[in-house]
Amino acid sequence: MYYHIILTEKCNSRCKYCYQKSMEEFDNGLKDKFEFDYSAPCESTVKGVDVARFLKDGDCLIFYGGEPLVNFQKMKEIIDSVEKSKKKIKFYIQTNGKLLDEIPLIYINKMSKMLVSIDGDMRRTDYNRGFGTYNKVLNNLIELREKGYKGEIVARMTLSFSDVFGQVRHIVGLIEKGIFDSVHWQIDAGFYKSDFNKKQFKLFVKEYNRSIDRLLDFWVDYMKENKKVLKFYPFLGIFECLHYNRKTKLHCGSGYANYTILTNGKIVACPIMSGIKNFYCGDLASPNETLKEIYVQEPCSSCEYLDICGGRCLYSNYAQLWPEEGQKLICESVIHLIQGVYDVLPKIEDLIEKKIILEYDFDYEKYFGPEIIP
Repeated sequence: MYYHIILTEKCNSRCKYCYQKSMEEFDNGLKDKFEFDYSAPCESTVKGVDVARFLKDGDCLIFYGGEPLVNFQKMKEIIDSVEKSKKKIKFYIQTNGKLLDEIPLIYINKMSKMLVSIDGDMRRTDYNRGFGTYNKVLNNLIELREKGYKGEIVARMTLSFSDVFGQVRHIVGLIEKGIFDSVHWQIDAGFYKSDFNKKQFKLFVKEYNRSIDRLLDFWVDYMKENKKVLKFYPFLGIFECLHYNRKTKLHCGSGYANYTILTNGKIVACPIMSGIKNFYCGDLASPNETLKEIYVQEPCSSCEYLDICGGRCLYSNYAQLWPEEGQKLICESVIHLIQGVYDVLPKIEDLIEKKIILEYDFDYEKYFGPEIIP
């Protein structure tokens, strides 16, 4: 099982699509849809020994925030307690990367995977996340690599502009330099009521779809020329479904394979559902209780693409913050992505048959955070 654990709600960034939008989201109607619990503190009060008692051998713990490294002492306490318990637990972290140079290397090396927020090149990243962010994060990662960090570093991109091809290509350059290992992206759509603009988003989807087509062609050409499969998580997950004819539930695992431990020990289906009682699934204080499972509802549950898409986002599916026309545009981008991978599938399977690449080159770990359906 995978568990995100929120160490703090505080963050040392003020990103345009997170902090800024949340400050503009006053009346989104969610109080009429959900029952909210405001009792969880800003900083985690869970005890490391309770986390250690709750987890089972083979589980994965993903440190999350806010910015988790703002509360490094709680992270250290939890790691120390889990290791003292002798349980075999994997530690991952999702971070903006700004504080990595302030964390003892011995604890960084315990993270076998890091998801680091970066939105592409310096201009785009600094525009979204604040001046100097790009250089700060890259310098921290370069220093970690020079000190011998061997874990997977995933570039975690948020797309508020449609040029996914250009920005992912920039990340590929960083992959080739050994800084990052892989990349995923999330479209900034459907998470706030106040930001829907039909004309603008319709144009976004049109341009984004074209950019996805270019990126898919690049992905396949790179396999052929370099005998290597770039780890673009959205492509890998959809390829798996199509190539092996496998059905999937929600790709991120939220609500059945991936849960979130809140700052008060309550367990919820997904980090973005913090404080919403409707999605409470258990409690850290009850390690032997079976966690409640939650799955997507209409319109996703009867969609013909459900077995490949899985529903995109559990929160968005229930919150329905955008109007139906906006939801359909999001789905249009998802369907285009699925169809795009389907269209290049014969070329990929031909490369596999010729042993230019191998099936296991497409293997990836599920449920630890990278988006498959953006």
